[in-house]
Amino acid sequence: MGEDTDTSSALNHRGFLPDHNYVTEAADIISTVEFNHNGELLATGDKGGRVVIFQREPETKSEPFSQGEYNVYSTFQSHEPEFDYLKSLEIEEKINKIRWLPQQNAAHFLLSTNDKTIKLWKVSERDKRPEGYNLKDEEGHIKDISTVTSLQGFPVPEAPWTLMVEVSPRRVFANAHTYHVNSISVNSDYETYMSADDLRINLWHLDITDRSFNIVDIKPANMEDLTEVITAAEFHPHHCNLFVYSSSKGTLRLCDMREAALCDKHSKLFEEPEDPSARSFFSEIISSVSDVKFSHSGRYLLTRDYLTAKVWDLNMESKPLETYQVHDYLRSKLCSLYENDCIFDKFECAWNGSDSVIMTGAYNNFFRMFDRNTKRDVTLEASRESSKPRAVLKPRRVCAAGGKRRKDDISVDSLDFTKKILHTAWHPTENIIAIAATNNLYIFQDKLNSEMH
Repeated sequence: MGEDTDTSSALNHRGFLPDHNYVTEAADIISTVEFNHNGELLATGDKGGRVVIFQREPETKSEPFSQGEYNVYSTFQSHEPEFDYLKSLEIEEKINKIRWLPQQNAAHFLLSTNDKTIKLWKVSERDKRPEGYNLKDEEGHIKDISTVTSLQGFPVPEAPWTLMVEVSPRRVFANAHTYHVNSISVNSDYETYMSADDLRINLWHLDITDRSFNIVDIKPANMEDLTEVITAAEFHPHHCNLFVYSSSKGTLRLCDMREAALCDKHSKLFEEPEDPSARSFFSEIISSVSDVKFSHSGRYLLTRDYLTAKVWDLNMESKPLETYQVHDYLRSKLCSLYENDCIFDKFECAWNGSDSVIMTGAYNNFFRMFDRNTKRDVTLEASRESSKPRAVLKPRRVCAAGGKRRKDDISVDSLDFTKKILHTAWHPTENIIAIAATNNLYIFQDKLNSEMH
């Protein structure tokens, strides 16, 4: 764990993995972050179609109580830019989502997707052994290298066995989505997964690439009648027949695949009644759900819209159980945020391992944490200034326009809206988080509950 400190900071900085160029190339911008099921591997995808996997180093004997750092394990090109000649459309290589499959053997498997094509990758290790020195016996078996001292009078060169990480594509799931894929989710049966675009959700078997089953289709007969689109979808963590999808109207629909092959009729509809007095031109835009996540227990749903994060109880459809204001000080800025398109930014959200704390991003490289038990919250910043290992993060506070400013407060007028944290991930069991800030990946850990105020 991190060093002891008398400050009230929630997290210590454990890793800063930047692209060291201060000029950000568009291809280097991180577009998704995902821990695997035990948290030992962390994958990021970027706009250039690359996937970078980080591995947690084991604890060292010199520091038996320290947590291992995350270092680069493998990098590979997942997707290339393509061109749809029938529609005269370019298909970006940007990685929209990465999802790990639960580990079944020594190899790891992950799904990655761009706008159209989903790929299943195998990540495995093998030892690179010295070859070509007549090191095999008469039966073709590798000799014990320690017993071979010379070859025809020449000493055997010392060739250390090095570990190689091999990444190979095992399946390509293509030609099933007319619109852009926004979500993929692996089912708890570990045999199927679903992919969602703006209007349809498809169910795939991991071994079958040439067909999928359409389980949700909200496309109207006349596209002029279209009133909402699907924004995110996820399977229940324990019940393989249940999944949820969110819409641009701020609603959640829980579906049960046991009821019908086509789940156009939902089992439950989660929707918060709109306050007519608060309605404005921006109401529908800011109520669009950008992300939905089941809690680890499967009892709750966490959603993120433009200004708030909400926790829903699966047993209560009429309103959210909890609502957290992420950056309510932006309400007065919606006009300018609409003009610069920031109002359409899609922020993700994450649960901690015990479902007691939630996390989501904001602007100015800020990210927010909310403790569901104590109702305390904190704003922290991922920045180069705090990028030294074991640096202690200090809470930040944004002062609304015209409000009373304290020392170190940041005015809402001075926020940098080009620095935004859209993608975050939480280690499945420990207080370790990964924050993607443009082309930089920050990893923080430790002492989470000491600073929720």
